[in-house]
Amino acid sequence: MVIMFEVLMFIFENYMDSSVVLKADSETIVVELERIGFARHEIDGALDWLEGLTQFQSAVESAPMLSKLSIRHYLPEESEQLGVEGRGFLLYLEQLAILDPITREIAIDRVMALDRKEVDLGRIKWVVLMVLFSQPEKKSSLLLLQDMILSDAFDVLH
Repeated sequence: MVIMFEVLMFIFENYMDSSVVLKADSETIVVELERIGFARHEIDGALDWLEGLTQFQSAVESAPMLSKLSIRHYLPEESEQLGVEGRGFLLYLEQLAILDPITREIAIDRVMALDRKEVDLGRIKWVVLMVLFSQPEKKSSLLLLQDMILSDAFDVLH
């Protein structure tokens, strides 16, 4: 299942618009991804993940408002999947006001929707980027996170 994340990244890079709507019908995308060499079950998993993103986002946004002062307690399976680094990263993003409680919950849900083998800090960062990308009103937060990730990458190179 590690390949599903690669399919997801390919779809985001090539087929998404700023409102997280596929720019092509899903059958066209499936045909092209299969032609490239991705397995059908991995493609279906990525498309399901994207559908889950929009569904969960709608559900969380219509729920009662989450307080910025609340403390997030993680379920044991969330703690295990996110790891200490991942939870720390999410908290750090909240402290910088890059994430608010709603985007944090969406990010946690989408990380939990990944196969356990697919989760590391790098992928958590990409999930958060995808979540912020899916919310046009969070453009400034998206740009801040992109800058942060790119500066981290350049620090590794130097």
